[in-house]
Amino acid sequence: MSNPNQLNVVGHLEEMRSRLIRTFVAFLISMAAAFLYVRDIYDWLLRGMDQKLVVLGPSDVVWVYVMISGIVAITVTIPVAAYQIWKFVQPAVSPQAQRAAILFIPALSLLFLLGISFGYFILFPMVLHFMMEMAADDFTTMYTVQKYFTFMIHMTVPFGLLFEMPAIVMFLTKLGLLNPVKLAKARKMAYFILVIVAVTITPPDILSDIIVIVPLFLLYEISITISKMVYRKQLKLQNNVSAES
Repeated sequence: MSNPNQLNVVGHLEEMRSRLIRTFVAFLISMAAAFLYVRDIYDWLLRGMDQKLVVLGPSDVVWVYVMISGIVAITVTIPVAAYQIWKFVQPAVSPQAQRAAILFIPALSLLFLLGISFGYFILFPMVLHFMMEMAADDFTTMYTVQKYFTFMIHMTVPFGLLFEMPAIVMFLTKLGLLNPVKLAKARKMAYFILVIVAVTITPPDILSDIIVIVPLFLLYEISITISKMVYRKQLKLQNNVSAES
């Protein structure tokens, strides 16, 4: 006789596998579509460069095109992945938390784009200019295409992920896994980690550090504020239910 718990676990694993496949297919389709226009995207990303990038081997060009297409595909796939994750956990979530998904899924995409935009339009040119100024008097600058785009990705993608913080905190608070008290207690440690991240990826000058640290601190404080709003609303609903019963 079959074990019901075992059948339930197998069913969950099958559903997880199905949703992972859907997400992966969405990523591949997005990547293929981006690859069709990758030369246009490449030209746009290098529109401010005064010199052509150097290629050291035939595989460098393929690597760069694949990386550009991959970043575009990740951006497009984020809402698909969020939706698939949500549908997987939805049966175990309260109706109040389910309503939060209406904002959570588009918020992830918007915040990821804002983070990448912050990195690309503000941080990346600032750091690149600083590096070029350092090398101007003593070195002849020559950038390889692989090194240049690796540097660009390091300046943009991490911020796309960090800017997801408010949406993730909101959702985890809705699920009861986080609350503003926990976030407030972790503030010092969170600030310390964010400072390390900022100092690691910026040039060694205080102005650059402040330009990065301040938005990261604001993101954390915004996350705490959102968590407070969600938490208070949950407590109010619980009190109303208790009063009615």
